Amino acid sequence: MNFLRGVMGGPSAGPQPSGAETIQKLCDRVASSTLLDDRRDAVRALKSLSKKYRLEVGIQAMEHLIHVLQTDRSDSEIIGYALDTLYNVISNDLEEEEQEENLPKQVDDLGSQFTEIFIKQQENVTLLLTLVEEFDFHVRWPGVKLLTSLLKQQGPQVQQIILVSPMGVSRLMDLLADSREVIRNDGVLLLQQLTKSNAAIQKIVAFENAFERLLDIITEEGNSDGGIVVEDCLLLLQNLLKNNNSNQNFFKEGSYIQRMKPWFEVGDDNCGWSAQKVTNLHLMLQLVRVLVSPTNPPGATSSCQKAMFHCGLLQQLCTILMATGVPADILTETINTVSEVIRGCQMNQDYFASVNAPSNPPRPAIVVLLMSMVNERQPFVLRCAVLYCFQCFLYKNQKGQGEIVSTLLPSTIDGNSVSAGQLLCGGLFSTDSLSNWCAAVALAHALQENATLKEQLLRVQLATSIGNPPVSLLQQCTNILSQGSKVQTRVGLLMLLCTWLSNCSIAVTHFLHNPANIPFLTGQIAENLGEEEQLVQGLCALLLGISIYYNDNSLENYRKEKLKQLIEKRIGRENFIEKLGFISKHELYSRAAQKPQPSFSSPDHMMFDHEFTKLVKELEGVISKAIYKSSEEDKKEEEVKKTLEQHDNIVTHYKKVIREQDQELEELKQRINSLTSQNEQLQATVTQQVSQIQQHKDQYNLLKVQLGKDTQHHNSHSDTFQMNGIQTEEVSKLKEELEEWKNKHELLQGQLREKDSVIEKLKSSQLEMGTAEQSLQTSKSGGLELSNEVQKELEMLRSQIQLQSAEISKLQVENQKLQVMNTTADHVLGDSGATAANSSEVKGRLEQEIKELKSEVRALSEEKESLKQHLDSSSSTVAILQDEKSKLQQEVAESKKEQDDLLVLLADQDQKLSALKIKLKDLGVPVEDEDDIESGDQGDEDEDGDEEEQD
Repeated sequence: MNFLRGVMGGPSAGPQPSGAETIQKLCDRVASSTLLDDRRDAVRALKSLSKKYRLEVGIQAMEHLIHVLQTDRSDSEIIGYALDTLYNVISNDLEEEEQEENLPKQVDDLGSQFTEIFIKQQENVTLLLTLVEEFDFHVRWPGVKLLTSLLKQQGPQVQQIILVSPMGVSRLMDLLADSREVIRNDGVLLLQQLTKSNAAIQKIVAFENAFERLLDIITEEGNSDGGIVVEDCLLLLQNLLKNNNSNQNFFKEGSYIQRMKPWFEVGDDNCGWSAQKVTNLHLMLQLVRVLVSPTNPPGATSSCQKAMFHCGLLQQLCTILMATGVPADILTETINTVSEVIRGCQMNQDYFASVNAPSNPPRPAIVVLLMSMVNERQPFVLRCAVLYCFQCFLYKNQKGQGEIVSTLLPSTIDGNSVSAGQLLCGGLFSTDSLSNWCAAVALAHALQENATLKEQLLRVQLATSIGNPPVSLLQQCTNILSQGSKVQTRVGLLMLLCTWLSNCSIAVTHFLHNPANIPFLTGQIAENLGEEEQLVQGLCALLLGISIYYNDNSLENYRKEKLKQLIEKRIGRENFIEKLGFISKHELYSRAAQKPQPSFSSPDHMMFDHEFTKLVKELEGVISKAIYKSSEEDKKEEEVKKTLEQHDNIVTHYKKVIREQDQELEELKQRINSLTSQNEQLQATVTQQVSQIQQHKDQYNLLKVQLGKDTQHHNSHSDTFQMNGIQTEEVSKLKEELEEWKNKHELLQGQLREKDSVIEKLKSSQLEMGTAEQSLQTSKSGGLELSNEVQKELEMLRSQIQLQSAEISKLQVENQKLQVMNTTADHVLGDSGATAANSSEVKGRLEQEIKELKSEVRALSEEKESLKQHLDSSSSTVAILQDEKSKLQQEVAESKKEQDDLLVLLADQDQKLSALKIKLKDLGVPVEDEDDIESGDQGDEDEDGDEEEQD
């Protein structure tokens, strides 16, 4: 211990040793001491010297410290000291008071060199991974810090060693589950370094459930309101997802996108955000953008966009977008995030078009954003973000393009509210060159790959000043272009015109119809201007080339051949091609071609749009070829174009047919699926029924076996049982026959009741007809006699039926007696002590009763036949009576008619007689009185009556 006092600066009589000598002695002590306590004290002393004498400790002690890690694993304290010492040697995180201005580069080199020495033996890293598995805080925490420092210094090399080490990454993933926050947080930092630029490790970490654990930590820490730990977790998530399609797909399939929604729930009071919250929310927005980046595969991006819409994440972002009090940098990043979430996704674009700002009256979010874009007082980065959002809204969105262009057309302009088209026109012709450029690019995106809208935009008319006639939008653009405005404004207008005229022959014709346009373009291209104007010259050459390439030769003065001759005379073909090449050679063109988002360091660098660079790349070669082509080649090209158009039409037709067939196939597939499901259900039902049938069969077989056993047990009485079975069968047959007779008896009674009702009706009708003429009474009496005969027959039938019912009741009583006798016989047969004599008597009685019953049944059947015959005869009699009744009714009606006719004749005769009597009296002839005549008539009637009686 005296040695340690000298080393640590205690009182000593001799001179003080130097730092290198002390470190050498401590190293010897670590190497040679046999006592663990001495070695531990020596390592602790090296730890205290490692910060001040970093180089000396690293050179002399590293080998001894590694040996301690290998041999003294049982003592956690010495292992902790050794790890701390190695960390101080390798790490570049020096204390502020020890840093000097001229040392940073030297410090970086020193840490890298010591790291290289340490990892030269791969066993050292493997040993360190083993130590990190230890639960002891004094071992695990310094081990994590040391491994993190190694990854910072020599990341790729250490990553490769860990990757080939068995379960190397899995061991480190356990750090996220440590209950001690210090180790867990440093474990996040370790995984940050481990996953940098290594897709293989990123995949392993992701499949080790890293997403679940990190999202849990973020939730526990309070989401965006959390501290630095949330920031570290978000950085690790970015490492795992950025440019890693496999992990992105795993993140989406694991439904982790839905867990991001609570991150963006902000309240109404958005003032006073902390710097950490701003940082966290910024990283969260960047993480969303990683999932929907335009550089990702289109399929993966589309699926993530749809998932964000369905879980409500897009709606939450739009809420932040329209909220008040949000910091400017968060608002800008939110606009960029919403842009990429809706880019190329029709469903999300439609939703964004429906979002309204919370203003009075409510305005569409697109209009509010465009107002910010054309406002020169807004920050430059915010205006760029709004332009990007508008471009993403229109990307592959013909519906949205049509809505924007429709706000410019005369029939849809609303004077009471500001529309997107009015804002774009206002920005296009404002005095701010940046607004001109942004509005021109935005309008060009509204026309991108949409020939129909290019033609419709030709109808837009603008009122330039009071008293002057309106001019077209195309004409106004060329007018401003020729006035010599700022370079940025002219570049924007030329990009708009090139986009407008490309692939639209009608727009080219309108452009050429203005006689000032071609001279202006040739003049701009032919001049030798400075470097600033070279870009404008290149764009003018591109516009002139588009006017030639898409020219349909409808204007005689501006046919393709004449324009080529004009270029050759005024500019020269080589000079024209050289000026055209200025565009693609420009530095700003190369920057814009890299990614869709407009990102410029300053407004002066805002010259090219990403989509326009694609157009230049597409047209530059074809325009160069078109300039050198002859008229014959042009004709051949026209023919080829027509053929291609026809081919395209055919292809379009077949595509339509294929789409229809695809729809039919989908419908058929759905029907097949439904039928398949029904089939499966039926099969399951059949299987269930088969199993039930099998169960019933098994039960039946079991019962048969049991019955077989019972018959074997009563084998001595087999004959008696057999006879008993026959008797029971015959008795059951007799019961069934009795039931049939009962039913037939009831039917006969019903038929008799019907006949009675018919006869009663006949009687009533006959009584009514009794007041008819006496001539008809004889026939009536005959009908009554017939009805009396039928009545007698029916009475006889009823008496027979009553006799049969008595016999049936008698048979029922006898049947009951038989049943009682049968039960007694069964009882006798079941009794093991019954005698054979009793069974024979019972047998004889039963046979006799059966014979009697059979004879009675035959008698009943014969009576049944006779009853049927009687019923048939009665029914025929009733039918005859009904016919006679109808005949009698007809005769009565005829007799009444004859009586009426006779009465009329008698009245006429009486009138004639009275008239003749008067004439006779006038002539003096004697006439008899009416009383004499009546008495004479009465006597005649009496005589007639007597004669009839005699007859």
